[in-house]
Amino acid sequence: MITEVPCAAVRDEPDGGGTRIGVEITFLCMDRPPPAQPPALPVGYGIRQVTRPDVGWYRGLYDAVGRDYCWWLRRVMPDTQLAGLLSSPGIGVHVLYDGSVPAGFCELDSRHGPDVNIAYFGLLPAWIGRGIGRVFLHQMVARAWQARPAAVRVNTCSADHPRALPTYLRAGFRKVRTINEIWAIPDTLGLPLPARLRVA
Repeated sequence: MITEVPCAAVRDEPDGGGTRIGVEITFLCMDRPPPAQPPALPVGYGIRQVTRPDVGWYRGLYDAVGRDYCWWLRRVMPDTQLAGLLSSPGIGVHVLYDGSVPAGFCELDSRHGPDVNIAYFGLLPAWIGRGIGRVFLHQMVARAWQARPAAVRVNTCSADHPRALPTYLRAGFRKVRTINEIWAIPDTLGLPLPARLRVA
């Protein structure tokens, strides 16, 4: 799982309320393409890029994947702003399907080249633990390198699944830096915030 790209030491909802959580964010980078081809997806699985996804559909997928990992910034983003973002040619939404059922998604962001950023990556809860996440990640890293970037970047945080960071490291990413942030997450979102992350 991947947290949202941080931009400030403290993130607050507009009125300053919400529940405060402290997260450690690790930035990672891959400087060159992997030497081997990515492992093939299991039979029945496929990855489809969704062009200009509907905002409501995207929000549903975003929440299904990120609800347990404190994904919240896109939930509070106005529809018009989110629609504009998703229609950008630098944003690529790639959905992992198990047959006809969405199993996860990855969002590649190349708007701020020369690098490509894996802005979001994750699986729906029912597909976690099946081993498909590792294969999906390798497939998406290969797709990111198709754009011939200078590097592929990703970040993860302590609110994510505990296997996230080790998975990125095994895939060939290296740690660049780690920072700490405090987020004030709006209570109105009803997210299940882990007690271990809460701060006074």
